Amino acid sequence: MKLLLIEDEPSIAKPLRQGLEQEKYTVDWQTDGKLGLQMALSEEYDLILLDIMLPGKDGFSICQHLRQAEITTPIIILTAKDQSPDIIQGLDTGADDYLVKPFSFEVLLSRIKAILRRPKQMIIKHLQVADLKLDPINKQVSRNNQKIKLSPKEYLILEYLTRNAGKVLSKEQIINHVWDFDCDILPNNLEVFIHHLRDKIDKPFPNRPLLHTVYGFGYKLGEEA
Repeated sequence: MKLLLIEDEPSIAKPLRQGLEQEKYTVDWQTDGKLGLQMALSEEYDLILLDIMLPGKDGFSICQHLRQAEITTPIIILTAKDQSPDIIQGLDTGADDYLVKPFSFEVLLSRIKAILRRPKQMIIKHLQVADLKLDPINKQVSRNNQKIKLSPKEYLILEYLTRNAGKVLSKEQIINHVWDFDCDILPNNLEVFIHHLRDKIDKPFPNRPLLHTVYGFGYKLGEEA
C-alpha cells in the first residue's frame, strides 16, 4: 500500500513515516502544499494523510482541488484545529476522516486500516433515488432541485443508503460502515441521525417519503410501490 503524507512539521512527519514503513506501507513525504497537490494528482496513492496548515497551499484547498478533479483517494486530515467548524469544513471539502493533534500512532493506524478495508468504488458523479440527488465528489445533496444541508455523518449514512437503494440495511451494517473504527455507537445513536435525516429529506416533501423503517431490522431508501 502506497501512502502520501503531506505534513510540514518534521517532528510529526518523521516518526509517522518510520512507523508506517515498519507496518509495511510505502510512504512519500512532502512538506509543501503545492508540491503535495502535484504529487497527489500525478501519482496513484491508496491513501493521503493531509495536514491543514501548510506552506504553499492549505489542506482544505488541496482536498477540495482533488475532489473537483475526481481524485477519490481516501484522505485523512491531520489537524491542530479541534473546533467543530474546522473539522466540518475538512469533511465537507471531501476528507474521509480526521485526527486532532496530538494523536497516538495506534489510533492513526486503526483509522488507516479501517478506511483501506472499504471496497474501492468507481467514480460516480451523481447518485439518484427518485428526485433525491447526491454528488459524492462535493458531498452535496438536493431533492426536487432544492439543496439540503447535512452534517458529515448524516451525509455518510444517506450515501450508504443511496448506494444500496431498495435494499434493507440493518442498523449494524450502517453503523459498521459509517463508524468503521473503534467507536462505541449504539443503535439509539443511529436512530437520532435517521430522525434528523427524515426531517431534512422527507418532511419538506409530504406524501413522498423515501427513508423507510423496516421494524425489527433496519432501514431502506427508495420509493414505496
